[in-house]
Amino acid sequence: MAMSAVDSMLHCRWIAPVEPAGTIHTFHSVVVQEGRILDILPSDVARERYTAEIEHDLDRHLLIPGLVNAHTHAAMSLLRGLADDLPLHEWLNEHIWPAESHWVNEEFVHDGTQLAMAEMLRSGTTCFNDMYYFPDVTARAAASCGIRAMTDTVPIR
Repeated sequence: MAMSAVDSMLHCRWIAPVEPAGTIHTFHSVVVQEGRILDILPSDVARERYTAEIEHDLDRHLLIPGLVNAHTHAAMSLLRGLADDLPLHEWLNEHIWPAESHWVNEEFVHDGTQLAMAEMLRSGTTCFNDMYYFPDVTARAAASCGIRAMTDTVPIR
């Protein structure tokens, strides 16, 4: 049997797929072609069937599906730590909303969203739902980064 050329393979100690529930594959590989999963199979079989441009041996790793963050205000990453540890209403009324009215614009949202997306991708989040100002800016930033996102309009105070 001729080997098929693919873009990449990840050889993992464990793979936890979404379905069937409770399944853990041991010493399996994920074969990727053109950004899509082509195959999941035992690593020894994968090495016989495919040759990859890029291969990663993750012999001490568990591969899981991408995480989804269903509630974000991604650009607020730039406000992280501002007056934290206060009661919610005091934090919002006296610190966050005044800071937002002073600082938030399209550039702020773009830059803060870029930072948040880098942090999300690094930690395994591959999709997020954002509810913040300038949703079109967030959508463009997500599209340029390749992360999946849903944006929503938040009225300006």
